[in-house]
Amino acid sequence: MTPHAPIPDAYVGLDFGTTNSAVAVAAGSHAVLAEFETAEGPSTTFPSLVYFDRRRHATGTRVTAHAGADAVVQYLQAEDRGRLMQSLKAYLGDRRFERTRVFAGTYTLADLIALIIKPMLSGASCPVHPPTNRVVVGRPVHFSTAATDADDEFALRRLLDAVHQCGFEEILVEYEPVAAAYSYERRLARDEVILIGDFGGGTSDFSLMRVGPTVRRHGRTRADIIGNDGVAVAGDAFDRAIVRHLVAPHLGLGSEYCAPPDKMLPVPSWPYERLERWHHLSFLNNDGHLDLLEQIRRRASSPRQIEAFIDLIRNEAGYQLHEAVRRTKFALSSRAEAQFEFMTGDVTIAEMVTRAEFERWIEPELHAIARSVDGLVASTGVRPGEIDHVFLTGGSAFVPAVRRIFVERFGSSKITGGDELTSVATGLALRAAEHWAGN
Repeated sequence: MTPHAPIPDAYVGLDFGTTNSAVAVAAGSHAVLAEFETAEGPSTTFPSLVYFDRRRHATGTRVTAHAGADAVVQYLQAEDRGRLMQSLKAYLGDRRFERTRVFAGTYTLADLIALIIKPMLSGASCPVHPPTNRVVVGRPVHFSTAATDADDEFALRRLLDAVHQCGFEEILVEYEPVAAAYSYERRLARDEVILIGDFGGGTSDFSLMRVGPTVRRHGRTRADIIGNDGVAVAGDAFDRAIVRHLVAPHLGLGSEYCAPPDKMLPVPSWPYERLERWHHLSFLNNDGHLDLLEQIRRRASSPRQIEAFIDLIRNEAGYQLHEAVRRTKFALSSRAEAQFEFMTGDVTIAEMVTRAEFERWIEPELHAIARSVDGLVASTGVRPGEIDHVFLTGGSAFVPAVRRIFVERFGSSKITGGDELTSVATGLALRAAEHWAGN
């Protein structure tokens, strides 16, 4: 990976995501996405992961934090597994998550997020920080788990705390779908009214905006943002649906066991809820939970399935399982059916799944997305025919059932996209250049 030459008067856009993050640098109308080294080659996305590796030495125990792709490598190679965390953005609005203890240290949520952002900035191929101490950071319209406007403000304060820890002093906040509109606008030769759909790991956000040469020439104002809305449903929820409906039944969910004195009961579902979030699976890997599952296994109607679940937990194979889930989800975006395959230890799951089945599993999430889009259009009074284009960005923009929501409402000719995983970061950098140029 060849570093880019320094960009004079560069402005930074930071997109901290639930699953992946990205950063871009802009000067004027020109923006450069940062690249990061991985074992597979350069990538413009940085996994939003932090892994604490604990190693014992002659002089004591040393704890090291790793972030991004390096966190995954260190986690998979470790014989004595440390603590791996992801989806931290999803907890920003959760007031119960104040701090957590990792080995001998105690960390706030902002501390943990900063441990991801700092290595991302220092490992970027283009100069990010220093020399500048100014940044535009993206935010969802509504944070995951935020039930009120006060929760959203609480979540935003914690995100800003993390960004401050990374050395930025001047921080401007922009909605992520609005940032995506900045990225889309570069291709326009005429004015348009557009609907932006930004699908992250934890949230789906929508904005109606006026964009184009006239807006750029006169200077963008808040009046150009016609309206926005969002829902705490996105790619992670789709992954959880596959685990719940396809994987968990192979591991004993839905089966029964004999409880004293002689009564058949359903196998408890709560351990499988941990399975739906792979980084929570390690919470089951302790003597208390494993002993309980072993007692259930001895009295189960499907003991081999429960045994496979125990084996999966002992092998700490949650990451590998969810990678198999994501591969299947991506395959179903382009094919009518796909083979789900997962093997670890004594656990083997191989099953064909159809796109139609997957779409049935995610019906509640699709309805929630559709209600948010319909609510936004209705609240603004903009008729579907007045919307020139629909720009979809984010990983779940590839899911055919998601795209169908917009095709049914606005027509296939209006649907567009591009740089689905990085358009928000690019737009945030362009927003930074627009805001600070000449200041």
